[in-house]
Amino acid sequence: MEPLSAHGLPRLSWIDTLYSNFNYNTDGYDGDGAEDGKSQDSSETLPYIDESPTMSPQLCVSQGPDGEAVSPSPLEGDVEKGLEMKKLVLSGFLASEEIYINQLEALVLPMRPLKAAATSSQPVLTMQQIETIFYKIQDIFEIHKEFYDALLPSIQRWDEKVTVGHLFQKLASQLGIYKAFVDNYKNALETAEKCSQANNYFQKISETVSVKGPKDSKDSSTKSSMENLLYKPIDRVTRSTLVLHDLLKHTPKDHPDFPLLQDALRISQNFLSSINEEIDPRRTAVTTPKGEARQLVKDGFLVEVSESSRKLRHVFLFTDLLLCAKMKKTAVGRHQQYECKWYIPLADLTFQTLDDSDSCPSIQVLPEHEIEEMKMKISVLKNEIQKEKKAPKGQSRAERLRKKMNEQESWLLLQSPTIPFRIHNKHGKSYLFLLSSDYERAEWKESIQKLQKKDLQACVLSSVELQVLTSSCFKLRTVHNIPVTTNKDDEETPGLYGFLHVIVRSATGFQESANLYCTLEVDSFGYFVSKAKTRVFRDTAEPQWNEEFEIELEGSQYLRILCYEKCFDKSMLNKDDNEIVDKIMGKGQVQLDPQTVQSKNWHMDVIEMNGIKVEFSMKFTSRDLSLKRTPSKKQSGVFGVKINVVTKRERSKVPYIVRQCIEEVEKRGIDEVGIYRISGVATDIQALKLAFDTNTKDILVMLSDMDINAIAGTLKLYFRELPEPLLTDRLYPAFMEGIALSDPAAKENCMMHLLRSLPDPNLMTFLTLLEHLKRVAEKEPVNKMSLHNLGTVFGPTLLRPSESESAKGQHITCASDIWSHDVMAQVQVLLYYLQHPPISFAELKRNTLYFSTDV
Repeated sequence: MEPLSAHGLPRLSWIDTLYSNFNYNTDGYDGDGAEDGKSQDSSETLPYIDESPTMSPQLCVSQGPDGEAVSPSPLEGDVEKGLEMKKLVLSGFLASEEIYINQLEALVLPMRPLKAAATSSQPVLTMQQIETIFYKIQDIFEIHKEFYDALLPSIQRWDEKVTVGHLFQKLASQLGIYKAFVDNYKNALETAEKCSQANNYFQKISETVSVKGPKDSKDSSTKSSMENLLYKPIDRVTRSTLVLHDLLKHTPKDHPDFPLLQDALRISQNFLSSINEEIDPRRTAVTTPKGEARQLVKDGFLVEVSESSRKLRHVFLFTDLLLCAKMKKTAVGRHQQYECKWYIPLADLTFQTLDDSDSCPSIQVLPEHEIEEMKMKISVLKNEIQKEKKAPKGQSRAERLRKKMNEQESWLLLQSPTIPFRIHNKHGKSYLFLLSSDYERAEWKESIQKLQKKDLQACVLSSVELQVLTSSCFKLRTVHNIPVTTNKDDEETPGLYGFLHVIVRSATGFQESANLYCTLEVDSFGYFVSKAKTRVFRDTAEPQWNEEFEIELEGSQYLRILCYEKCFDKSMLNKDDNEIVDKIMGKGQVQLDPQTVQSKNWHMDVIEMNGIKVEFSMKFTSRDLSLKRTPSKKQSGVFGVKINVVTKRERSKVPYIVRQCIEEVEKRGIDEVGIYRISGVATDIQALKLAFDTNTKDILVMLSDMDINAIAGTLKLYFRELPEPLLTDRLYPAFMEGIALSDPAAKENCMMHLLRSLPDPNLMTFLTLLEHLKRVAEKEPVNKMSLHNLGTVFGPTLLRPSESESAKGQHITCASDIWSHDVMAQVQVLLYYLQHPPISFAELKRNTLYFSTDV
């Protein structure tokens, strides 16, 4: 959280900011959260310097009970490893020093000709203006150049006896130069701005300053503004303090460097303390009615429903108000800026639903199949981009595809959220946001309510104050980019694709008995989606669910678990549409580490949330493995057995398992929201699978007692485990070609001919399932399952080729292709038949069409 100055501009907590942004690698990042050479908004007044750093998790430095950073000593036996880490820290710091020196040199270079011109008949700037703008830059440059030149040989000739503490001691002793620079910084910026407005030549110089790239970098130089470069020393002033913490952490106490580094750290921290003590009184003036510094608590991108349309907003929660802003479009190379749409003082903010229903805009929700189709299009584009990047001269096409994917992902981010988050100004308007996750809504609500527990006073910002606060948001924000793929580095982990198996076991820590259940969420395409829900465990403080779920992952990196208390009191229903009335007891999140979850064994874990502990296990099956059908000569049971073997044994036209599951779903599940889409409990599905495989006598009793989603899941599992798809491997290529035909008559002839070409058990089973799915879709207003939704669920299951067909490589090149382009075609095949008038088995066999295809 970053305090603001008297003018509402950020009093930057330097060390906090640098710790959250600075990595000791050499990837060209210069510590201010932007790539070196790119513009950063540095329009704030002098920053507040925090001399008590809060370490970031990246640096793995522990904290004491009061939150102060503690630099632990290396453990015994880890000395050698610690010294190697010390070298890595120093190497990274040296690389960033090179970048910093190049930035300082870029400022020094124009200073010299400007000084020469100042004494001529046509001066660009006066000598006084030059001294003000470039005050102490030459001195700072020389200090760091000398430091760099002395540190470089030590790292090149590294051994365990090398000492560098004396170099840091000397650097710390020269921090007085920075004190002078800091005192003059605001004056330097104002002078540079005035000179730019008065002199076109200086304006050109100040807008495009050339900065040399590192020696080993491919980029010879980058462009930056003088304003941006003048901010670098302010950004840099605490860097040595940061690195000293890590050097001490990896230096044994008996090493000669340890006391030298400790002394350098003491000098640095004393210097930062003195800066704060001597700070200009005007910069410590009050910024809120309570006389406290306004701080940013939370920010993020949310979808707002405004004038009946969805708009992407960046929302900022400060200690005393909530501000909703949008990013203004600016010319290339200009600083990005925010425009304030509205703000509400927290003292006036309420979550109560107003009686006037007109005050809340209606929510327009797109059919789910359109969302799913867009996901598939994005998956196809991702594959195409990867191919183009590997192809010679494919970069330009990759960029065009990337731009298209950005548009599609942005559309998805706008259209996918459906959970309402309404806030009201008790003296005026109401506002509606849409979120994709109940977890996210709970986070925003809790953060606001926590701040509201303080004795807040309503504040009214003048237009100038509002403008200043809004302009500071760019620098203050903690969420920098819209969560789309094109805003991520190529090296960033793409997440997991496949199936995550999760067993929600038990929970402890509840104060009293309640009706408890859990939901599971994973991230997908930049937002979180609820994927599974346990049954309600009634009237207990120690629920034992022991329920297993299979969750499909689409580039997922996190799993969230939310624990709820079920509300059965109808009088407690909230007036807001889609509002979840159940109380969230706790919520937590774990990162899906590929190394951990991809092992074949179950991985046990615990999520702690508000004193509650939820125990769960998980394991991951990659998409490559989950796509494989297993060839089988199995004769007993029904799962994994050829369909003709089962029907012959049963003397039936359609397998008993298919008939019984369909009958049960139509009896009591056809009105169930998300039937066939919501995961059933895996343990229930496995129990049903065993019962059908062993022909248990009480199977009908089991079916009548079983959760309907488990029965739906059992039917899907049966088709998925067939050794070859229901529509057969042999006909798969023809189905792919038939659905691609553009002439309606030719497509009709081909698609009907293909059905007639199926073996009788396959055809009868397919037609039985087809009519069932049509009946399910008739209840779409209730169950929310359209023909498109059902096509998406069952298409790949009924058509996905077996492993032997995949190996031929005729139509399938790799698993990712199957899951993108081919999946869309598989869905379209089933959808074609679902949208077709009723198809009769007898009529199909009777009709002879003058059309043939090579099958």
